[in-house]
Amino acid sequence: MEDGIRLNKFISDSGFCSRREADKLIADGMVLINNQSPKLGTRYTPGDVVFADGKRIKGRANANSQADREYIAYNKPVNITCTTEIDVVGNIISAIGYKKRIFPIGRLDKMSEGLILLTSDGDIVNKILRAENIHDKEYLVTVNKPLNSQFIEKMANGVPILGTTTLPCKINMQGQFMFKIILTEGLNRQIRRMCEYFGYEVTKLKRVRIMNVVIGNLKPGEWRKLTAAQLADINKAIEHSSGDAGTERNKISRPKPKKPTQQERAIKLKAPREGRATKKKNKLKRRK
Repeated sequence: MEDGIRLNKFISDSGFCSRREADKLIADGMVLINNQSPKLGTRYTPGDVVFADGKRIKGRANANSQADREYIAYNKPVNITCTTEIDVVGNIISAIGYKKRIFPIGRLDKMSEGLILLTSDGDIVNKILRAENIHDKEYLVTVNKPLNSQFIEKMANGVPILGTTTLPCKINMQGQFMFKIILTEGLNRQIRRMCEYFGYEVTKLKRVRIMNVVIGNLKPGEWRKLTAAQLADINKAIEHSSGDAGTERNKISRPKPKKPTQQERAIKLKAPREGRATKKKNKLKRRK
């Protein structure tokens, strides 16, 4: 049995960042252990001196206790970026202005809005994000043209994007241009890409629920602390997770990507590419 714990877990348990962010810091050469640059997988043992991004990392007396951890729900406005890098304009940390160090659990892209959780508990971040822990995330989505039952059915069954096929999901219409969708995964810009595949453009995307936490009456830019009951429910849902992120996403059994039908290919060809109208407009301006 190996001595100590993985360095990324030690950094995460301190509340400095999540394990994934700790791995990134290690890979980027931003971590020192006993004045040496560690490799991914390096282990920490009591007495080691650790610095991350220039800050001394100290272990907590009871790393498993959540009593001194922060857990908040935030209604992210559009144009706020989910990054802890405070030199980025519009970063989520500066937008919230929380007095203690926190970091987001997952992300919402810059042009999306709605519920996101933030915490100082690096271990819970990884447990929630693990792909094998099937956790609901609910969204309200508005698109640029009328919906139909065929679109809803095909979205629910899985859509080929990013070299894979999305998992089946729950989806239903909320109006002529709006639908509600519940996902259990989080591929990059997933909903937008799914809609684009069928020739739709997302004009508004709002997340309204993560697991048992709902956005409720939080206004854009407002936050609230999670209740003890909400945190207990989250802990129960992730109790069998080790928190070791890595290859779990690949273990999910996914349907193989389907080749688009002739009709779907035609729709995709007709759909305007992102930025095409803007480029054309700018080109005309230059000619003038």
